[in-house]
Amino acid sequence: MTRRFFLITLWLLVGMASPTLSPEAATADPNVFMRELWNRTVEILGKKAPQLEKLAQFRELFQADFDGPGIARFVLGRYWRSASPDEQQEFLRLFEDYVVFVYGTRLSSFNGEALKIRGNPAGEGGVIVSTDILNPGEAPIKVDWRLVTDNGAFKINDVTIEGISMMVTQRSEFASVIQRHGGQVSGLLALMREKTKTASAAQ
Repeated sequence: MTRRFFLITLWLLVGMASPTLSPEAATADPNVFMRELWNRTVEILGKKAPQLEKLAQFRELFQADFDGPGIARFVLGRYWRSASPDEQQEFLRLFEDYVVFVYGTRLSSFNGEALKIRGNPAGEGGVIVSTDILNPGEAPIKVDWRLVTDNGAFKINDVTIEGISMMVTQRSEFASVIQRHGGQVSGLLALMREKTKTASAAQ
């Protein structure tokens, strides 16, 4: 797996494991939470199963453990307010499809990289778990995981890889598409329809 590929897909890996974490890990210290979550992610991605079955599981896990509507509104940024109610609802639906079909198909290339926890630097808006992702023969990838608590359980709020926030990056990419279409959200929706249709047909 290349470093570039890893940076694109890593932020999705974390949420896909968390519904099966033990209750003890969900309320333990953040380092224990992250270690169990990572181990479960490796286990899920290492299973031998048809791709469609994996994608169905990814969708269920995304729906169960991600704040899909909240994430979607964040990555759409200021254009959420300018979108019509119909466009907002379509974006929420397409964003989930986009995550499942466009990114989910790439996860089979995960090679079981190891997680090394370095500490818990101070951070605003949640707990930070600072880690290295280790792959033999390559330099460690520095990843900071921002955790928030929801009803006493930890959840991933953002992933910063080598200083780059994955959520902010996705918002910037979507904004660029919208700007190229005259500031209209419809341009982004059309692109997402095309990408998800192509990815779905390839399964």
